[in-house]
Amino acid sequence: MRGWNFCESATAQEASNLKNHSSAIESRNMSATHTSLGAAADERKARLAKLKSLKRKQPDDEVAAPESTRSPSPPAPPDVAKLHLSGRNYDAETRGPKLGFEAPPALGFSKPTLEEQAAVIEQEVRKKEEEEEQDDKGIDLFKLQPKRPNWDLKRDLEKKLEILNVRTENAIARLVRERIEGAQKAARLKAGKGTSASEGGEETGMEGVALVEGLRVREREEEEEERREKDEDELEAA
Repeated sequence: MRGWNFCESATAQEASNLKNHSSAIESRNMSATHTSLGAAADERKARLAKLKSLKRKQPDDEVAAPESTRSPSPPAPPDVAKLHLSGRNYDAETRGPKLGFEAPPALGFSKPTLEEQAAVIEQEVRKKEEEEEQDDKGIDLFKLQPKRPNWDLKRDLEKKLEILNVRTENAIARLVRERIEGAQKAARLKAGKGTSASEGGEETGMEGVALVEGLRVREREEEEEERREKDEDELEAA
């Protein structure tokens, strides 16, 4: 009987120990669930506050999540465009092509650019080509004019005729002067006869003036003819 009682007491003690252990485990589980539920509630409140602040466009400073529940933000990935593109035609800030230059590309250059040097060389080459083309053209047959058959005789006689022309002009002037003087003398002799003599003197005076004017007209015609001949000779020589 004593052994039986001992066994019953042992089993009762084990049962009580098991009960206490299970109650401790349950209490631990309950505390863990309470802490997890509290953390979940805090996270939910933080998310709701963030959504409200985004809707109202206000800074998120009213309700913040506890530091224990905050997760570290992952680092931002590097921009692939900046790694692989040079940025010459691509704008990384606007994520699109560059529409133009803010300043001319050759603003700070002290020396001429390759384009300017090429333009100068091109102008020099064109000038040389034009000069070579003019040299290669030669004589234009359409601009040539046949010379007169007596052009060589006229050229030789011009020097000899210069002296004769001067003598001829002097002789003509002397004859005209003598004729005018003779007319004036005749008019003076007839001056005593009255009005008839005065009228005759006037007529002789008019004849002298007409002769002088005729001489001048002839000289002008000769000068024009000489100029015309010189121009023709220059054209033929060209």
